[in-house]
Amino acid sequence: MENLDVDKIKQLVKTRKKAHSFYFQKSKVYQSFVDMEQNTYKDGHLSKKNKELIAIGISVVINCESCMEWHIKQAIDDGASDEEIIEAIEVGIEMSGGPGTASARFAMNVLEYYRAQ
Repeated sequence: MENLDVDKIKQLVKTRKKAHSFYFQKSKVYQSFVDMEQNTYKDGHLSKKNKELIAIGISVVINCESCMEWHIKQAIDDGASDEEIIEAIEVGIEMSGGPGTASARFAMNVLEYYRAQ
């Protein structure tokens, strides 16, 4: 796992969990967001896996590293293959042009990090 931003990925996870606990206890708005998120990613006409793949592409477009980490992990947990995740990343690259290639580098590191575990 050399050169995969492992420390950065681990810190993102740690910070997200800490913030989730803090805001879930102290913020009704955050609680509402979590409810919305849970409802959004339920299986419906689209499977949860497909929704996670959509979110990966959007995460690349907006260059949200925390979002990439979360949605790639969720997609893996929902059975997405590396090829499906890479295609979702490719959609993000196409939608955002050159800047998407920079975001895609971090997404690649996250995918390799979780597959190496």
